[in-house]
Amino acid sequence: MNREKKVAFITGATSGIGQACAQCFAEAGWALVITGRREGRLIEVRDQLSVLTDVHAVTLDVTDDTAVCAVVNALPDAFSQIDLLINNAGLALGKGPAQEADLVDWHRMIDTNIKGLVSVTHALLPRILAAGPGSTIINIGSIAGHTPYPGGHVYGATKAFVEQFSYNLRCDLSSSGVRVTDLAPGMTESEFTLVRMKGDKSITDDYYKGTRALMPEDVAQQALHIAQLPPHVNITRLEVTPLCQQWSPFTILRDSD
Repeated sequence: MNREKKVAFITGATSGIGQACAQCFAEAGWALVITGRREGRLIEVRDQLSVLTDVHAVTLDVTDDTAVCAVVNALPDAFSQIDLLINNAGLALGKGPAQEADLVDWHRMIDTNIKGLVSVTHALLPRILAAGPGSTIINIGSIAGHTPYPGGHVYGATKAFVEQFSYNLRCDLSSSGVRVTDLAPGMTESEFTLVRMKGDKSITDDYYKGTRALMPEDVAQQALHIAQLPPHVNITRLEVTPLCQQWSPFTILRDSD
């Protein structure tokens, strides 16, 4: 491996925005550490990207903090200095109202979107700090962290956490030269929605019908832009939406009479 290559550590790299980020950064000449829960998919991504750059792939469930520490501690020397962390692993489950939600789904979103993100960040911070000024943490948030909507309940709350964690992390790390960004996409056409709808493709297809949503590659390009800015420039929060996605008017509930 060319030791002059910068190294990006990307979670949830087996599909969607994570896979698009891996592809985008590989094409830009970065070395990669990619992780994901699905070993078969991870190997496929690794093999595709290995023709472009140096790739270290390791199966990881970010909700297992012991496994997170083990993966970080076992990084090969060539990948041990982390210049960029993209905390992408996350999910939404269910779209119905809170009173109909499954508590198991709520816990899984909290475990992945919050606990997993902080576990990976905490484990990698010493290596990111060692990389010095210009190193970057990009947390993949969502416009749902800012904009409530029916059915958003715990998912939106977890992304609000991502936003505030990013802001507070930036306060702690800025004196060391480490940058932190909350990259918050809107409607993005990816496997994410199929997971949310628990495999019901008809609902997913209907959701995107007649729209031109963001594609994962659109978000990945923004991540690359953030990472390649001069070291003194920090984009604190970047909200990216498709042109077709607009704000809704306030909903007024009126008496039937």
